Amino acid sequence: MKYFVSPYNQSVDLKFPEKITVYDTTLRDGEQTPGVCLRTPEKLQIARKLDELGLHQIEAGFPVVSREEKRSVKAIADENLDAQILALSRTKKEDIDTAIDCDVDGIITFLGTSALHLKHKLNVTPEDALNICMNSIEHAKDHGLFVAFSAEDATRTDLDFLKNVYNKAETYGADRVHIADTVGAISPQGMDYLVRELRKEINIEIALHCHNDFGMALSNCISGLLAGATAVSTTVNGIGERAGNTSLEELVMTLLLIYGVDLDYNIGVFYELSQMVEKLTNMKVPDNKPIVGKNVFRHESGIHVDAVIEEPLTYEPFLPELIGHQRRIVLGKHSGCRAVKAKLDECGIAVTKDELCKIVGMVKEKREEGKYINDNVFNDIVRSVRGPFEF
Repeated sequence: MKYFVSPYNQSVDLKFPEKITVYDTTLRDGEQTPGVCLRTPEKLQIARKLDELGLHQIEAGFPVVSREEKRSVKAIADENLDAQILALSRTKKEDIDTAIDCDVDGIITFLGTSALHLKHKLNVTPEDALNICMNSIEHAKDHGLFVAFSAEDATRTDLDFLKNVYNKAETYGADRVHIADTVGAISPQGMDYLVRELRKEINIEIALHCHNDFGMALSNCISGLLAGATAVSTTVNGIGERAGNTSLEELVMTLLLIYGVDLDYNIGVFYELSQMVEKLTNMKVPDNKPIVGKNVFRHESGIHVDAVIEEPLTYEPFLPELIGHQRRIVLGKHSGCRAVKAKLDECGIAVTKDELCKIVGMVKEKREEGKYINDNVFNDIVRSVRGPFEF
């Protein structure tokens, strides 16, 4: 077996959309993480790897922001990747024209729709906001673009007004509308209600752009998909503003292994993609990050190690090789004889039972003294027990 998840997952009758589109925004919302700045060669590296994964759409950037950003978006569009290339645009003609100059396949155009945004950010009336949005959609459609309209702060927007905006967007030719949970403030139950209400009146695709301020971005996306949404926004490693966005690898692997929904992605590149984004953004992946974190496949506890050596799925939900990751036995305070023997076997060293017990005891002592048991420390321990030895 390559994975083993709870059999009770299949006891619940759930219906996901027949087709789910994932559009990744690592190169746009991910780059809006404070301190992150990706130049064109770096963006191209990530875009190529996202395409190798098999992603449906890549949000390549916000081209009106700067000359370098426009250059990056244009370069990605010119790569002739299999994924559709989208650009972010404000509801302004000049933004859309800049995106058109980049030869992208489509745009995501956005405007704040909550009373809070209309009053304190935009200083416009709801009626004016409607006109601004529709003029932008119309302009983009006149140029043959795929157009997604995103209601910023949708999850804190009056429902009747939100329905009105989305209905008009559909009338003006929008291909998809986006629910932006801009500050991650909705619950999975609230998302279920909102999508079902919108689905009663909206016939085009509904997408979910969820932030993770309360740690519920993934749950909100799953809930929204079950309620009738058909597209999801993600970022690699879940990076993004504040607490970040829905994690690409978490969404895809959760759909695949927990819910049995296969998006037909090349999941073997996930770990390499994660490491690439970590390096290029200088955003360290937490060791306990789901799916791609180092600790997901690292084992120290003697009881765990004994079982994992016998059958990895005793303490792993899926094998690391599925995503290009690697298992590692870590030696430390909780290590037992079997873990230490596995390390010795790996090094091709045979020891007696007494020597093994002494090595285990010294490993525990060194760790309790605050030393990390890396290869050099382990080698010194073995030499102290066995005498001079060539590894």
